[in-house]
Amino acid sequence: MKKVITYGTYDLFHEGHYRLLQRAKELGDYLIVGVTTEHFDEARGKVNVFDPIMKRIENVKKTGFADEIIVEDHDGQKVEDIQKYGVDIFTVGSDWTGHFDYLNQFCKVVYLERTPDISSTELRAGRYQIVRIGIIGTGRIAPRFLSEAKYVSGVNIDCAYNPEKDSAEAFSKKTELPVYSENFDEFLNEVDAVYIASPNETHYDYAKKAIESGKHVLSEKPLSFTKAGAESLYRLAEEHQVVLMEAVKTAYCPGFQQMINVAESGKIGKICDVEACFTRLANPNSREVKDAKYGGSFLEFGSYVMLPMIKLFGKEYEKIEVDSILDENGNDIYTKLTVRYKDGMATGKVGVGVKSEGNLIISGTKGYILAPSPWWLTKYFEVRYENPNDIEEFRPRFMGDGLRYEISEFVQKINGSESPSYKLTAGEAIAMAEITEKFMEKKLGYKADWK
Repeated sequence: MKKVITYGTYDLFHEGHYRLLQRAKELGDYLIVGVTTEHFDEARGKVNVFDPIMKRIENVKKTGFADEIIVEDHDGQKVEDIQKYGVDIFTVGSDWTGHFDYLNQFCKVVYLERTPDISSTELRAGRYQIVRIGIIGTGRIAPRFLSEAKYVSGVNIDCAYNPEKDSAEAFSKKTELPVYSENFDEFLNEVDAVYIASPNETHYDYAKKAIESGKHVLSEKPLSFTKAGAESLYRLAEEHQVVLMEAVKTAYCPGFQQMINVAESGKIGKICDVEACFTRLANPNSREVKDAKYGGSFLEFGSYVMLPMIKLFGKEYEKIEVDSILDENGNDIYTKLTVRYKDGMATGKVGVGVKSEGNLIISGTKGYILAPSPWWLTKYFEVRYENPNDIEEFRPRFMGDGLRYEISEFVQKINGSESPSYKLTAGEAIAMAEITEKFMEKKLGYKADWK
């Protein structure tokens, strides 16, 4: 008898799960299905499991494919189970290709190709909607988004769009996703929501078209180059009753929220100054270095350094100064932003051709918070006081590269989460767009006529 084993969360059970179990069963005579516990899901980075384990087990049982159902609750259990049950084949979906190759020494490993063309009616589970997301743009962040989405319940990446046919075909071959390159409306018809990862100057137009088609939008920053543009998009989203979020991933990381809460708790006294730095020496052939109009350090990293100052000091400022070091093409390879508030000041430094120490420092009348690079992921921060030996350390939980937290927030909002959007509000996003507009006007030397 040939034994097959597979594992999964099976949260919000849908047709994709059903078909995967069906194909796993076809690989042998006896199928063992491991269902993960909530604790193990959290430990391995799954951020928002909806259904309790008993419901997930019952849904697997109802398919009739599982001859035996077990519970997975710790690292290393797969090796234990394969040996314990005399398993011949281990199988999972192709989105995990290569991840479990180490099990080949114990049994045969089979990666099942993703299930194509799952209809929207098949992707409904109870009161939650399995959100079908399409990716606009297939550049370097798109594969990361696809990889991180595996750790978020309630989402399925269905397809992608890139008007450049060669890039579309290459991405499709690599990811096994259908990629549209000609008919944008046809692409929109296949999804409930879009993630915009295209070049900066296309974000506004893609977001507007998607919202007008009734699609939810998660857009890379900057959402718009102007305050008016950002306001119009949020107003349009409200009119069409869809979710609009700007993908400043730091805003959604649990450690950043904890750090902001600590700062606002009074622990360091009255907050007087915020200093944030984010620099990276970019590839000379990258868009942020070569595109003098829509590339550069500020459009690449400015949203990150603006985020803590706006979260802590608010949207109303008295004065802004922006200074940049430009390369021979007029691209800002290093920019310093200084913002003066009524009762405080803030500085942001960003660079794609100049390297500096990437710290975040929040200064108060009783002490200060130091978050070392990469503070934008907020894996660690300290509260320090006058006494140099008096240091409080914070090590928030952080999984992956941070994208899964914004994806999770996006899905929860689409599914009608009643909690307010406090992590990055529309007002805060609009305030960042206003500062971006001032930067663009100074950089290009004329008042914006773009969105």
